[in-house]
Amino acid sequence: MNQAVNPDTQAIVVDDVFPHAPAVIWKALTSGELIGRWLMAPTGFEPAVGSHFTFQTKPAGEWDGTIHCEVLEVVPNERLSYAWKGGHEGNDGYGSKLETVVTFTLSTAETGTRLRLTHSGFVLPKNDTAYRNMSEGWKKVVKNLDRVVAEEASSQRLH
Repeated sequence: MNQAVNPDTQAIVVDDVFPHAPAVIWKALTSGELIGRWLMAPTGFEPAVGSHFTFQTKPAGEWDGTIHCEVLEVVPNERLSYAWKGGHEGNDGYGSKLETVVTFTLSTAETGTRLRLTHSGFVLPKNDTAYRNMSEGWKKVVKNLDRVVAEEASSQRLH
């Protein structure tokens, strides 16, 4: 699924290695309850291609704060990708129209599993604010994900 790269778009990439098996991380990426603990609570999330779901964030201007998502790719324990659309044409800065894709890729690393998060499709300069905010935001989200995965891994060992 190679899409032509638009030279006017930017991507956020966060790369990290987790000391856990891919299956444990995959569970945190694909369970609605767990997603709510490291990102935001999704409404209607199913890890199935074509599934539509939403996140709710802070509204701005003419935008109600709803992020509309559609699952684009599911390869268990390897890759999850979804469309991430929000904002409104009439907004500048925060809440400007956004049509992006979030992809989580898992691969084997020496000390566990490498997680590569790519949030692509930011149109600059229109999406400058979102790009800047989310560049910082996703780093925090990956730290949260690491914490949730560690909690899940230790609770699995206890059962």
